[in-house]
Amino acid sequence: MIKLKIFSKTKVNSAEDGYDTIIVKHKLSIFYRIVLAVLVAASVIIGIYIHEKNRVYTEYEIISTVSKPLVANTVCRNLDENIITYSKDGIHCTDKDGNDLWNQTYEMANPLIDICGEVVAIGDYGGNVIYVMNTEGKLGEIDTKMPIRSLCVSETGLVAAVLEDSTVTWIYLFKTDGEVLVHFKTTMGISGYPVDVTISNNGVLVGVSYLYMENGTMTTKVAFYNFGGVGQNEIDHLVSGYNYTDAIVPTLQFMNETTAFAVADNRLMFYQDSQIPTSISETILTENVQSIYYSSDYVGLVFLNADGKSKYRLDIYNSSGKMVHSQEFDMEYKEILFEKELFIIYNEVECSIYNLDGVEKYSGLFEKQVSLLIPSSKQTRYLYVTPEEIEIMELK
Repeated sequence: MIKLKIFSKTKVNSAEDGYDTIIVKHKLSIFYRIVLAVLVAASVIIGIYIHEKNRVYTEYEIISTVSKPLVANTVCRNLDENIITYSKDGIHCTDKDGNDLWNQTYEMANPLIDICGEVVAIGDYGGNVIYVMNTEGKLGEIDTKMPIRSLCVSETGLVAAVLEDSTVTWIYLFKTDGEVLVHFKTTMGISGYPVDVTISNNGVLVGVSYLYMENGTMTTKVAFYNFGGVGQNEIDHLVSGYNYTDAIVPTLQFMNETTAFAVADNRLMFYQDSQIPTSISETILTENVQSIYYSSDYVGLVFLNADGKSKYRLDIYNSSGKMVHSQEFDMEYKEILFEKELFIIYNEVECSIYNLDGVEKYSGLFEKQVSLLIPSSKQTRYLYVTPEEIEIMELK
């Protein structure tokens, strides 16, 4: 009896062990199938990504055309995929379907314009009125009381303006209704003359490039002001500043809410922080910059390419100040656009599109003279404005 019991118990355990082994093998089989499916799906996705990233287009097709003649002597700009046209007599906004969104008349001798997202501000150099609009219409009208020398606008509609008095230059921060949020004066002898002004997308930070003489040497100070909580206890809201001896900084620009860049006659600088901008990168330039283009992610500097085979060279930097690509080209360019991982070089009659690996994804002639090219959310589709029409093209 004892042996029988022992034998029976051993048989039961063996059956259970075999059953457990089958379950484990089944679970492992399911796991391996899932892993294999994930790997196959990932491989397919990566393959599609690489294919699309390096895909080259040889032609384009017009998929829609709207008749919309441009008024003579107007300049075209992109306002959040809508079309701004402005001149000395007024500014006008049209959507991609040719519908008139709004129109603002004025008389200006030398219009100064700035666009941030879907907000645009325009005023006359030497005048004292600034108009602020978005894609829906007029947000406000600002009477500066003093002659305008420079202006910029944020996505929130705040306007920073450099204003000239008889002996003093002022920097004002306005709401769209003209209310003054803050203002402070600058003098050549104390702070220097403000050469350029920029405002962050959210309107919290303002950057100013000052030019002044120090011990007989031309020097620039790049100063940042915080008009949020962090800057309330600082004199004139000044939170950081950097001096550059023997340098002129005519260009200072916020790329987004946290990053700004400056271009001097001998260097490129980047600053980063949402509250107290800090210098994070400085690159010495040994050639003269011909043009500057930027987006929220990239800055492009165009140089005459004296040592290369092509006439021009475009050096592209990311928001950390690292050069990510350098592209030679011969086209007499009108504008250079950055759209995600692509950059577009174009003029009135031709266009070249590259990715940041240097792959030329498209190069060709336009069928009509182009005044403005606007990338869309779909990377193969572009809206372009001619003197007579608004057309949408699809790369093939």
